[in-house]
Amino acid sequence: MRTPQGTTGVSASGGTVELVGRRGADWTRIATASRPLAEAIAELDTPDQSTAHADPAYERSVASSSPSAPRFEVGQQILWRYGRVIETARVVRDDDRGLVAWTPSGSARLDAVPSDGRRPREVPLEERFLVPWSAVERTWTGPGILRVAPTGMPWSVWFFRREDGTPDGVYINIELPHRRIGGEEAAVFTRDLVLDLWIDAEHRGEEDIWLKDEDELLAAVDQGRFSPRQAEAVRMLADHAGADLIMAAAWPLDEGWEEWTPDEHTDLPLVLPATPSMAAARARSGVRSSQG
Repeated sequence: MRTPQGTTGVSASGGTVELVGRRGADWTRIATASRPLAEAIAELDTPDQSTAHADPAYERSVASSSPSAPRFEVGQQILWRYGRVIETARVVRDDDRGLVAWTPSGSARLDAVPSDGRRPREVPLEERFLVPWSAVERTWTGPGILRVAPTGMPWSVWFFRREDGTPDGVYINIELPHRRIGGEEAAVFTRDLVLDLWIDAEHRGEEDIWLKDEDELLAAVDQGRFSPRQAEAVRMLADHAGADLIMAAAWPLDEGWEEWTPDEHTDLPLVLPATPSMAAARARSGVRSSQG
């Protein structure tokens, strides 16, 4: 018997989830209203992005949809930057459709954690965006992950796998459209927008779709990370992802990336670069975790 729509629970990472749909059916809207994708993005892509990244490289970056956006070479190491959180990845493919990159297990990442040593999920929801934070270098644990950033879209698509290499599900991370910079500072810049969607690996063609972290989005409003209007724009982006990506089985969900496996070289763990920019990122801290 299938899990009834509307069922709630807790994800493996500790966030709340709700079963909101199944592939092969019509998408049930999450937001209370509908707006064009570009309008919802504009509500969230505000001028404070450079402050969040705190790096002059961001000022030189170019929107991934721009004809002048740099292309990355297959095998090239890049940084995947979420403001104060910086992750390493190796390019698998890069073309007009978007960027495909692999983060091997054990790869270095710069995380932002509560200054008192707790993990972010250990902070009660009512203060999660209010506590002081510091930058800490960690590693990507568990199996490696393939991430795809469709050009100009406000989401990335993460293909998770189990320890035996079989598909575990697909994570749609709602985030700002990427900006890029090439050369020695090669990176993509975006910002996480709290809300996410998860597609179970079971029931091929009729997979369960879960909405993740709606409670955290509400907390982000209460604690000043988003305005109520911006939070509603985030839900609208999730609606576009649900209808235009998941239900439509659009790229990259139509290309079999869940079955892709890296070769030996591609799967070597990555380290963070020894650059002045990275040294400055390691030294960052803040008085409120809503920063960045």
